[in-house]
Amino acid sequence: MLPHAGSLLTMMSFAAGTFSAGASSNPQYMTFQPASGVPNNPLPLIIYPMVVPREEEDIARYFEDLFARNQWLPRWRYPVYPYTHYHPNTHELLGVGAGWAQILFGGETGRAVTLHAGDAVLIPAGVGHQQLAASDDFFAVGAYPRGMMPETLRDEQERVNQSIVEIKRVPMPQQDPITGGEGAVTEIWHPLAND
Repeated sequence: MLPHAGSLLTMMSFAAGTFSAGASSNPQYMTFQPASGVPNNPLPLIIYPMVVPREEEDIARYFEDLFARNQWLPRWRYPVYPYTHYHPNTHELLGVGAGWAQILFGGETGRAVTLHAGDAVLIPAGVGHQQLAASDDFFAVGAYPRGMMPETLRDEQERVNQSIVEIKRVPMPQQDPITGGEGAVTEIWHPLAND
């Protein structure tokens, strides 16, 4: 049974600092308050550690197939931009295809997370993200819900109010993008959206 959404948000809030995704095999959640030029989102960022089986040789292809099967279309294989940016019009799903990266989520007052090959992260619309450091071989597979094309904005204060309006219009995924059915999105995002 899930706790009330308000207490759930309190439970998921983290102080600034670093976090390693592989510390647990269960999904991890992070929420962020608006931060200078980054609107963020009341929905928590969801980290899925170690999604890909260890014996899998082509991690990127595994993510591309998994994402497409669950209606999140893979659009690119690339590192994450080295500056703070966000997408006001769509959620974004990343799967680490190789190496590792430290990514700052939530803007300058956010939280740095170290992701490794096989980890995935669902970034709610409006949540800032920036690559801080990475191994030479790091890249991620980026995917978006079917029919969505991301608009990419920098952390500019004058765009925040309009971005907040756009973020509220982003459709809620009907199923979890990793499981294809019940999962972190249906168990956490759906109750928060209905609160």
